[in-house]
Amino acid sequence: MIGKFLRDRAAASSAEFALVLPLLLILLFGIIDAGRFLWTYNRAEKATQMGARMAVVVDGVAGDRASGTGIYTSYVGTGGLTQGDTIPASQLGKIQCTSSGCTCETAPCPGDLSKNDQAFTDIVARMKAFLPEISAENVTVEYSSSGLGYAGSPVLPDLSPLVTVKIGEDPADALQFRPITAFLLVPVNMPTFTTTLSAEDLGSRYSN
Repeated sequence: MIGKFLRDRAAASSAEFALVLPLLLILLFGIIDAGRFLWTYNRAEKATQMGARMAVVVDGVAGDRASGTGIYTSYVGTGGLTQGDTIPASQLGKIQCTSSGCTCETAPCPGDLSKNDQAFTDIVARMKAFLPEISAENVTVEYSSSGLGYAGSPVLPDLSPLVTVKIGEDPADALQFRPITAFLLVPVNMPTFTTTLSAEDLGSRYSN
């Protein structure tokens, strides 16, 4: 009787399929997740690029044009500079602006770094057109020296800084990807996305 039981092959295919099915599902959902991750990665890169393009033409986030503060500060008299002098790269460090405000990360920086909330909102809104799931907390805008600019410029800001837009610089504010194959759909932090461009007019409300 025991030998007959051991030789019985009834429903063997069903048992084998039950053993293989979990592995097959993991493989299929893994392929889907890989595609979703690459799609999200591509959209995040494009959103960062468009955010940087917006940031180099719209009003600067750090400071105010009308009051001449932040990146609009006049450099006439700073370090002995006179009207029309080229502003050395050493005259600007790094200014970082997030949803909570602007700070001087590397000296020297202009004294008043009041945040232009509308300019920051415009940049984030442009980025959300390409990646709706990001929030203002995910975005960082930085201004750093390019060595370009002339003291006392009558038209443009004295400085023409490098403008860097980042998504997820702080791990706490990183863009998250939620794979469908993970236990309990545990989110995974995506890498930091960064794009840098030279500032242009820094005085518009729209970008092309």
